[in-house]
Amino acid sequence: MAKKEAKTNAMRILETEKIEFQHYTYECKEFTDGIQVADMLGLPHEKVYKTLVTVGADKNYYVFVLPIEDELDMKKCAKSVGVKSVEMIHVKDITKITGYVRGGCTSIGMKKQYVTRISEKAKSLETMIVSGGRIGSQLELKPDDLLKAAKAEYADITK
Repeated sequence: MAKKEAKTNAMRILETEKIEFQHYTYECKEFTDGIQVADMLGLPHEKVYKTLVTVGADKNYYVFVLPIEDELDMKKCAKSVGVKSVEMIHVKDITKITGYVRGGCTSIGMKKQYVTRISEKAKSLETMIVSGGRIGSQLELKPDDLLKAAKAEYADITK
């Protein structure tokens, strides 16, 4: 473990909500995908989730949390949030939209509260691991606790 770091917005929200979590840190200078992060920390891939942000045909933003090895099914995603279609936002817009950087984006504590869906696959897990709100930070918590903190719903969103 690295030296004690300042808390991220996501950690502060979890503490305010009295939600238990475990914090992992890793050394990283630039964007690393979820699979590389899981391997660096020796974590099982099926427990590690990534957060992706889309824009809908209605010009609203939608957040999806899914296993690192899975792909979004855009039709299922659109249906889950009640819009005609969704597409990925441009990488350059992540910070402007979410307040987080690429590789450190989490569904907890974004700049605004966006409609959020978590892959229903998470329901079968005791705990899951998501970004902690900055590069080099991961949080492990119960899926239902992430659901509560992110004001999310479960949905079938993957291919």
